[in-house]
Amino acid sequence: MAEIAPTALVFEMLTPDQASRITPELVADEAALGEALDWAESGWPDFTMYYPIFAAAPEAAFFGAAVPREDARRASEIGMVEAFGQGADRFGLPEPLPADEQEARQALQAEAHCDALPEEMLPVMVDIQRLRDAKIAEAALDALEAEGGPVVVITGNGHARPDWGAPALIARAAPDVRMATLGQAEEGAPPLPEGFDRIETAPAVDRGDPCAAFH
Repeated sequence: MAEIAPTALVFEMLTPDQASRITPELVADEAALGEALDWAESGWPDFTMYYPIFAAAPEAAFFGAAVPREDARRASEIGMVEAFGQGADRFGLPEPLPADEQEARQALQAEAHCDALPEEMLPVMVDIQRLRDAKIAEAALDALEAEGGPVVVITGNGHARPDWGAPALIARAAPDVRMATLGQAEEGAPPLPEGFDRIETAPAVDRGDPCAAFH
């Protein structure tokens, strides 16, 4: 991160309101920053995993791209286009996905939710994923316009995948923007989708069986 020296950091884990609370003084104090962001209540892993990212770019501007649970719930009721609001066309949200991509995305959602979701919920979950991708892409482009480059986006592999995640939506909305994508893998895990510019592989972590409660 220090080598990149980003002008801005965009976090999937933060809402715009949370990002607006960050100051250089808070970035210098791990406990104070975590408290100011209400991280313990966020549902994300322990803040000690994320603080080094903040600390590595203390002079950067911070942007939030999260879709809060209540907004995701609302999107499931009114649709992702209405939930996104102005600019949805820019990221292709009104357009249906190709049938094969829709099917692949629904299969991934089913797997990610331990095959416990009703089948009729799978298209809704895909729409919410598309909404999150679009919000990340929008925040990244807002950061680039406001601060210049380079902008670093902190997000998971699903949102970072180049073929249909946020990078694809950035490329659609702003074809002249140069991007590089980094995937994170674990030893012994299924391979990531093709297309990442670089993949970093780390030793596997034993998390138990996340679907044990459904067995």
